[in-house]
Amino acid sequence: MNIYLFIIVFSLAGAFILGMIARQLNRRALSPVLPREFEGIFDSEEYRRAQDYTRAGTGFENISGMFSTAVTILFILLGGFNSLDNWARGFDFGEIGTGLIFFAGLAVLSDLVSLPFSLYHTFVLEEKFGFNKTDLKTFVIDKLKGYLLGGIIGGVILSGVLLFFSATGSMAWLWCWIFTVLITLAIQYIAPAWILPLFNKFTPLEDGELKDKIEHFASENGFELNGIFMIDGSKRSTKANAYFTGFGQKKRIALFDTLVNSLSSDEIVAVLAHEIGHSKLGHIRKMMTMSILNTGAVFLIMSFFLGNRELFAAFGMDHISIYAGLIFFALLYTPVSLVISIFSNIRSRKHEYEADSFAAETTGNPEALISGLKRLSVSNLSNLTPHPFYVWLEYSHPPVLKRIEALRALDKR
Repeated sequence: MNIYLFIIVFSLAGAFILGMIARQLNRRALSPVLPREFEGIFDSEEYRRAQDYTRAGTGFENISGMFSTAVTILFILLGGFNSLDNWARGFDFGEIGTGLIFFAGLAVLSDLVSLPFSLYHTFVLEEKFGFNKTDLKTFVIDKLKGYLLGGIIGGVILSGVLLFFSATGSMAWLWCWIFTVLITLAIQYIAPAWILPLFNKFTPLEDGELKDKIEHFASENGFELNGIFMIDGSKRSTKANAYFTGFGQKKRIALFDTLVNSLSSDEIVAVLAHEIGHSKLGHIRKMMTMSILNTGAVFLIMSFFLGNRELFAAFGMDHISIYAGLIFFALLYTPVSLVISIFSNIRSRKHEYEADSFAAETTGNPEALISGLKRLSVSNLSNLTPHPFYVWLEYSHPPVLKRIEALRALDKR
């Protein structure tokens, strides 16, 4: 058996099995006893619904993951990539044009496979637990906008990568790295004004207590804002959220209308103080730096595999091409990606504790953040007792009870 084929198939199956084991452990860790910290916050019926939501999500992820993994492995073993490549070559558009057609075809096939699960998740699972507010029209329009953006942005990046690998020799990986980083930074810069409004309506937050408190906190802590906006998240889901977009002079606060309607002003300020903490403590810069370095390492390693005949033989390919090599290397890189994601999550959870500490200290009101975290957990039907292995493998944020415990300890000090 081709060694590359063995590694890829074993990695895909292994990643799914590892995830399924973690999900099953997480399901078994569900406790019927409401944690004392949430007494008076979660009533017994809502707590039962939260656990049912976790169970339903676990079953859904197991089935959808098993199906997508099986389809991917079968597509490889049955020569699907070679058939797709021969189809793309039939248009005779040259290396870059053929690569774009190949990727477009692969994207459409992938979306067709995932579409039934996406529909079920939105209109059955989320609907059952009272979260879904998306109608079919919004779902379809979001899909079409996603295709358009993916085609434009993905097409530009892919064209550049194919051009550099075709024309710049042994240093192609370096040019691809620089090009990809510049495009990514440009997208982050323009996203708040040009991309995100395609999906949500951004309305400047009205004058009042909440806006005054947010601006006062930001000013006191030397955090410059380009604007505070409320977005219509409720047209898709009842789940509450808030985030920052942009960087430099383009930083914006985006508050879901569901968040504004669920939390008090002090709780919202505490949640935003946590997000500001990520910026003030350098977490965003560190994560971006690590992402940039990782991208460079991937391009460098990838450059040694793009023309590897054994790798292409694993997929039964008639022709060797740069564009197909990008996909094959990504599949070969699966175990490395898994390890990197685990360490990234470990670092992310550490940053979350630090941002919580920043919010507690700068607001002088740890209880406001604790109360906000509790309310968000209830409104989102969060799992309060996740299994440690599942947390280690999947969580980018610490479990809410761990965060509250750390905030309580900080308050005592």
